[in-house]
Amino acid sequence: MDSLSFRNQQLAKRVELLQEELAVSEAKGKKGKSKADSPSQHGLETQCVFDEDLQKKIEENERLHIQFYEAGEQHRRQESELKTRLQELEKDSEQHQAVVGGLTTKYMETIERLQSDKARLEIKSQTLEREAKECRMRTEECQQQLRLSQSELNRQVKQSSSVIQEKVPFNDTKLIGYNSLNVPPHNRRHQLKARDVAGQALSFIQDLVAALLNFHSYTEQRVHIYPLDSSIEPISPLNQKYLHENAAYVRPLEDSFLHLHQSITEDTVTVLETVVKLKSFADNFSSYTHFLQKILPYQLKSLEEECDTPLCTAALTAKNQELQSDMKRVTSVFEKMQSYINLLALPSVRQDAMPQSSTSAVFTQLAACLHSLHDAIKEMSKHYNQKASLEQELPTITQKLCTTTECLLGSLGSLTSSTGKIATFFSNNLDFFTSSGYSPRGSTLALNPLQAESMLANKKKAAAYISAVKKARPQSVPYSDALSNRRVLTSSTESREGLSQQVQQSQDKIARLEQEKEHWLLEAQLGKVRLEKENQRIADLEAQLAAAQGGSLNSPPAAASTPVQSQEEAEMEPSAGEREATLCTSLVGDEESRETLIKTHYMARVGELTTQLQISDSKAVHFHSECRALAKRLAIAEKSRETLTEEIKLATQKITRLQDELATTKRSYEDQLSMMSDHLCSMNETLSKQREEIDTLKLGSKGNAKKNKGR
Repeated sequence: MDSLSFRNQQLAKRVELLQEELAVSEAKGKKGKSKADSPSQHGLETQCVFDEDLQKKIEENERLHIQFYEAGEQHRRQESELKTRLQELEKDSEQHQAVVGGLTTKYMETIERLQSDKARLEIKSQTLEREAKECRMRTEECQQQLRLSQSELNRQVKQSSSVIQEKVPFNDTKLIGYNSLNVPPHNRRHQLKARDVAGQALSFIQDLVAALLNFHSYTEQRVHIYPLDSSIEPISPLNQKYLHENAAYVRPLEDSFLHLHQSITEDTVTVLETVVKLKSFADNFSSYTHFLQKILPYQLKSLEEECDTPLCTAALTAKNQELQSDMKRVTSVFEKMQSYINLLALPSVRQDAMPQSSTSAVFTQLAACLHSLHDAIKEMSKHYNQKASLEQELPTITQKLCTTTECLLGSLGSLTSSTGKIATFFSNNLDFFTSSGYSPRGSTLALNPLQAESMLANKKKAAAYISAVKKARPQSVPYSDALSNRRVLTSSTESREGLSQQVQQSQDKIARLEQEKEHWLLEAQLGKVRLEKENQRIADLEAQLAAAQGGSLNSPPAAASTPVQSQEEAEMEPSAGEREATLCTSLVGDEESRETLIKTHYMARVGELTTQLQISDSKAVHFHSECRALAKRLAIAEKSRETLTEEIKLATQKITRLQDELATTKRSYEDQLSMMSDHLCSMNETLSKQREEIDTLKLGSKGNAKKNKGR
């Protein structure tokens, strides 16, 4: 730039000189024009050509100066912009490097911790694998023992079967007239299963009854609130009787099934022919079905009244129509269930009412009806939810109606859940319901009550016989087992007796030491009390002695000495008697204080033991609560560990993404710097070309000037 400005100044000076020379030459030309017009004409033309060429060169020089100046300004501006941008990018890079460094240190610590956790878990997994191998080995051993036991049992079964076939000639199944004697054995496993199934069904029936009561009650409340509020306007007489007696029909279902469950015990025979309480449950279910049929018109009429209100929209009307169809469907399903339950209760009233194949078909159809009931109530709950959401948009909706609707939706939800549980429970136990737990051997007929009574009588007789046999003769064991049991019993008895003796001796020693401790503590307290009393008595005697000595100093001297001594001796005698009385009193007081101290000591001991007991109870409660808190903390720690694991995964992904972004940024910065370097190189080449052109112009202008001078 400096050299260019210097050359520009030289060119400007050169142009000024050329202009001055031109002016001088023009003046000389004017003077010599008159002298030689014809010879100078050619020189003037040549001068004009040089002037035009010089003017063009000057203009081109100015244009090049302007372009060079603009290029320099643009270069400086771009350079400053690139420098500022480079500084900003360097700052951003430093910030990114700091963030990446912090994250790297943080995640390196996390990785180290996770690696330690991984090592610990690997150790734990190896331990579990070893335990699993041991468990597999034990399982194989158990399976081998099971196979041996099964083979032994099969052998015993075959042997017993052969003995029964050879030694038991009585077989009444071939003679149809004596089938009443063929009584099946009592199936205790079937009875336990029947009681368990009845208990589960009772819990489901209780949930169903509670849900039905809530549904009918909240439906009644809704009818009394909407579309007309019974507290403000009178409602229709149909709705006044709506669902008023629902508890009288719903509660007997639970009570009758409870009686049915109580009638099924381990000592009874549970088949359809002997379950008499099933008839009362079927009657109560029929009553409830008739009640549903009776209230169905009231329900439909209530929904029609809601549709007749002026604020009822088309969507609400459609939902009310869907609810009407749902209620009809639920009532029809209950009617079907009533028919099937009555069929199941029929064998307990009339014998040979239904064969076993028909019973299985009835149970299957009842299971299908339960699933249909669940689907119908589920649809009704869905439509009620949609209706409630539409009613929320009405302007006349009240808080009381909203609360009642929410309670009604909750009862529908519980009703859906209870019906689904009942349907699933019935389907899962359908094989048990359709199987015949009791049937005479060689007969396909069902068990009658007479055979059931005979079975129970035989069971009682067998139990009495077995108990008598056990009392009369103890159960024998193999000789080798008896020897091993005797050795184990002897060693365990000796060790037990030795340990019992040691424990007893230790307890006796502890009790004796406690007694001695109590005795010596009591003696120490008594000695302390006696010492205090003796110190008190000595202090009193010293005070009396001091008082007596002071009195003798103040008595008259010599003349009355003898009477005085005799008087003092006389006074000393009563004082000795007083000392004896005081000693007796002190002994009596010692006995009383001894009893008081013993009582106080034992009361204090009882208080200490009570305090220790309370402290132990409080510690136990505290430890229990602390254990529960630790268990909760352990669960929370497990959850937090899982959460931290997920966070570490996300952080690792974030680090990878940031590293990719950093690499991309570095590449972009390098590309920009390379572009800037290329641009600077191109600018330098342009400047060198311009300098060469300027030098060429200068040389050309010098040559023109020399030619002009020569001319």
